[in-house]
Amino acid sequence: MKQELGNNNQPMDAGVSDYSNNGVDDFKALSRDRFPIRSAEENDLEVIIRIDKKLNGHERREYFLAKMNELMRESGIRASLVAEQDGHVVGFIMARVDYGEYGRTEPAAVIDTIGVDPGFARHGIASALLSQLLTNLDALHVERVRTNVSWKNVSLVSFLDRNGFEPAQQLILSKAI
Repeated sequence: MKQELGNNNQPMDAGVSDYSNNGVDDFKALSRDRFPIRSAEENDLEVIIRIDKKLNGHERREYFLAKMNELMRESGIRASLVAEQDGHVVGFIMARVDYGEYGRTEPAAVIDTIGVDPGFARHGIASALLSQLLTNLDALHVERVRTNVSWKNVSLVSFLDRNGFEPAQQLILSKAI
């Protein structure tokens, strides 16, 4: 790109402070600006359930009813978001903020689920949702976000890896009853 020169053959922006961060991908950071993203609302429940069913092959209505109830009535912090395209919800991310657990005292966010309508996949919607969520959490001074993912879900593991997530030093134990 050719730089414009002003008087004395100096670049026109000479002497202007450069606040950009060369270590940050500004295009990725601004992916949230390409789609309207807002807090999830109760009337988004049915479309969230439909999108999730398209992705998982079965309906998880009770799970989402419980999550929406937690979001609307029990949680003081709304961390769940939806993305819209032409006025229609096309993606969602559901998260919560925990203020300490298992001996930890610092707040941490937990991503419970994320989904994008398959018809809108690969357009940056998931990245936009995650970017906005991280911006919101940063404003709340939350320094860590975590999630659980099946190691068999290669596309989600890859997405999270591309967005800076790393394996945690945590062992998850379960027992069938």
